[in-house]
Amino acid sequence: MAETQYFKVENRPEEEVRNIIDTVYIALVEKGYNPVSQMVGYIMSGDPTYITNHLNARGLIAKVERDEIIEELFKDYINSHFS
Repeated sequence: MAETQYFKVENRPEEEVRNIIDTVYIALVEKGYNPVSQMVGYIMSGDPTYITNHLNARGLIAKVERDEIIEELFKDYINSHFS
């Protein structure tokens, strides 16, 4: 394995993924959860029970692949720190 492998995600428009992340974040905060801990738990395990049903957050996050969420978060982090 001397060659670098490529991973490419192009499933959903960026704006849709961002809107879903925003809604999930708001729903978790409104219900009193730590949104970072809950979202990390969901991304690491794939268990949707880390996400509340409030504001249909669990249903929304299920529409997005976890790798799409990670990609969007990395893009945002990189753009805010290296642009």
